[in-house]
Amino acid sequence: MGVDKKPLIGILPLYDSSKQSIWMFPGYTDGITKAGGIPVILSILNSNEDIEAIADRLDGFVFSGGQDVDPQYYGEPLLRYSNEIYPPRDQLELQLLRAVMDRDKPIFGVCRGLQLINVALGGSLYQDIDVQVKREFQIQHFQQNNYEHPVHSVKLKKESRLFEIFETETIRVNSMHHQGIARLAFDLQATAISEDGLVEAVEIGDLTFGLAVQWHPEFLWQQDEKTLNMLKAFVDAAKNEMKE
Repeated sequence: MGVDKKPLIGILPLYDSSKQSIWMFPGYTDGITKAGGIPVILSILNSNEDIEAIADRLDGFVFSGGQDVDPQYYGEPLLRYSNEIYPPRDQLELQLLRAVMDRDKPIFGVCRGLQLINVALGGSLYQDIDVQVKREFQIQHFQQNNYEHPVHSVKLKKESRLFEIFETETIRVNSMHHQGIARLAFDLQATAISEDGLVEAVEIGDLTFGLAVQWHPEFLWQQDEKTLNMLKAFVDAAKNEMKE
């Protein structure tokens, strides 16, 4: 009796500039494993041929958190309240995202991943939401610790994949970001909004599965079944796309 093949899920690496090394939170890899996939942490590729090959060979892709996206890609100078950028990662991810979309491979974005997707498809970012966004009240978007504990609510759009997964209109999430979506890319649909009006999740309209969230499910799935179901939905989509 044959054993079902598990999909190979590429995870874009985190980069530590002080040590010049790539690394990964175990919540990403363990979450993909628990959801039924095989995690593969990628390197910082700089060869067009290699990037295309990775897009061909792997079954799904996680665009993870990390440094700020270089604002040159949405037509702005780097402002003083932006944090560290890492151009090699931007270049890799922008090209890989296009290659993956061309192949309609499943995509899941987390924090920076959501922002990178928005920029790649023509949107822009607030380089610092506390400085640039005027709100009636400011909720905590950058908690300092205890990442496994949600700190604010988001409202889900009813006609969305997220609503299908969570089966409720409001969920609570953790939050570790100082940037956010300013101009939403035309090809994206905002499917979750924070209490103070920021985009917290998007879906890529032209893909079989393209979902990105501003929060960090890698710290939440261990104690939240619905968050694990979100990872399972992504991995199941990757399994459906596997070549025979």
